[in-house]
Amino acid sequence: MEERPAHAARAAVVVLLLALLCAGCWSSPGAPEAAGSAPTARTAPTTPATPGRYDRYVALGDSFSAAPFVPRTDLAGGCLRSDHDYPHLLAQRLRVRRLVDVTCSGARTADLTRPQHPFRGSTVPPQLRPVTRGTDLVTLGIGGNDLDLFGTVVRTCTGLRARQPAGAPCTEELRRRGLDLDRDGATITRRVAGALRDARRRAPTARVLLVGYLRVVPAGGACPALPLASGDYPLGRRVAATLDAALRLAARRAGVSYVDMDAASRGHDVCAPRPWVNGSVTDRSRALAYHPFLAGMRADAREVLRVLGRA
Repeated sequence: MEERPAHAARAAVVVLLLALLCAGCWSSPGAPEAAGSAPTARTAPTTPATPGRYDRYVALGDSFSAAPFVPRTDLAGGCLRSDHDYPHLLAQRLRVRRLVDVTCSGARTADLTRPQHPFRGSTVPPQLRPVTRGTDLVTLGIGGNDLDLFGTVVRTCTGLRARQPAGAPCTEELRRRGLDLDRDGATITRRVAGALRDARRRAPTARVLLVGYLRVVPAGGACPALPLASGDYPLGRRVAATLDAALRLAARRAGVSYVDMDAASRGHDVCAPRPWVNGSVTDRSRALAYHPFLAGMRADAREVLRVLGRA
């Protein structure tokens, strides 16, 4: 599959921003930014250091970490970052002295080391920039946007359903395009492992964790919340499994802990009675379409705490 930027996803962010301008969102604290300046990271209040407490936690990642529309959402230059994303929940539970949350919707692995442009006229600094020697905790959730794997299921495949609802139009179309999940998985592993090694070099004493993705596609069956053609659900499961395996291998190669959210969210996919991820309809008071609910963010935080031995 030819690598391509997720232009449609970035265009959707522009529409969401326009809708949000009068929707009661809050902005980052501190001094107002000059017009055209780069948006600042969301930073938690500083508290006195305590033995055993993490002093500086830097959270990196894409929209599955930023949690757009999980109230309340900061526009953050187009990043749509929630104050109830799992980094904030985790920092509160760990009583982190300072949280630097630079998670950003639409982020790809390359955006960790170069400026990101969530929409025209907006520039977000490289996410790895605040990871310094004084950082003692780093979480990263990235990879799903790199080869448009996430978009393949929730945009391409749902868009092709009308061709043949009882068939597998997306599977057939992607086969014609030369989809190679083994190759794509290897590429994501290489990129994410490199990013993790970079984080470890910048913060050599930090605990670094790679956080996997919450489950979107059900293990079996179908539902209106994920409107795929009946024969394309197996493809959705293969894409998710490829991404999970790629991230697991990246963590192993970089020597960091992997937070397996695919396993942790079994039974809480989009089609489940109690989903941790929203379906096809955006709810501006709860979650962007196909993105985590608050329940998903709480689950992420719980699992990270478990891996840290602090549950």
